[in-house]
Amino acid sequence: MRRATIVIPVVVIAIAVALSSIFIVDEREKALVLQFGQIRQVKEDPGLGFKIPIIQEVVRYDDRILSVDTPEIEITPSDDRRLIVDAFARYRISDVVQFRQAVGVGGIRSAEDRLISILNTQTRAVLGSAGVTSNTILSEERAALMVRIRELSQARAAAIGLEVVDVRLKQTNLPDQNLEATFARMRAEREREAADEIARGEEAAQRVRAQADRTVVELVSESQREAEITRGEADAERNRIFADAFGRDPEFFEFYRSLAAYERSLQGSNSTLVITPNSEFFEFLDGDGLD
Repeated sequence: MRRATIVIPVVVIAIAVALSSIFIVDEREKALVLQFGQIRQVKEDPGLGFKIPIIQEVVRYDDRILSVDTPEIEITPSDDRRLIVDAFARYRISDVVQFRQAVGVGGIRSAEDRLISILNTQTRAVLGSAGVTSNTILSEERAALMVRIRELSQARAAAIGLEVVDVRLKQTNLPDQNLEATFARMRAEREREAADEIARGEEAAQRVRAQADRTVVELVSESQREAEITRGEADAERNRIFADAFGRDPEFFEFYRSLAAYERSLQGSNSTLVITPNSEFFEFLDGDGLD
């Protein structure tokens, strides 16, 4: 009985010791076994690992691709047009031993602070280098600039055991104090373009109106010329007809002309003529003129 009392606690302690010496690393992480702060074992493959209980401890680090956002910074491209930019980066821990030695107990938080400092420095260096203007940053060449930032950042991030997978610029804005001046320049440029378009439109309208006026004058002149020709031909034809009629029956033609004169003279309800009775005007109103 006394032996059983002693054996059971010993077995329990042995089991506890055995379990505390075993640790599991999954596929999403890497682990270091530390003894009094010194690295004794590196476990990068998933599976079981062993350590000395109490004396050694296991520190785990994420093996997945992580992301970090940089704060807004002000840069000055070669055209002296200040911009506010920020970025985000994808990174991973490539060398867990070097990472531990570089950041110590600070872990991911300390590493990200250092990585942000590296990214900001390289972003200023690349976007502020010779030949890089604000238009370049906003054009298709932006992708090449981000590649340069990533390469330069990777060269320095390797010292803390990090691999920079990708760097992307999120936004590129003007400082607040420059926005109004920029908008004013944009408005002035648009107003100038609008004035140019209006002037070109007015010029084109003047050409169209002048051409239309010229066409009207030409058409009216041509119509008047043709009308005068037609009127002259009609008058000639009328005179020919009158002459022919007069030649056939002079007395009837004279009678017809007198009736037409009476009709024109006695129009209206209050027409009055003062003529002597023996006037030739009444030749055909007198009975003798009808013989």
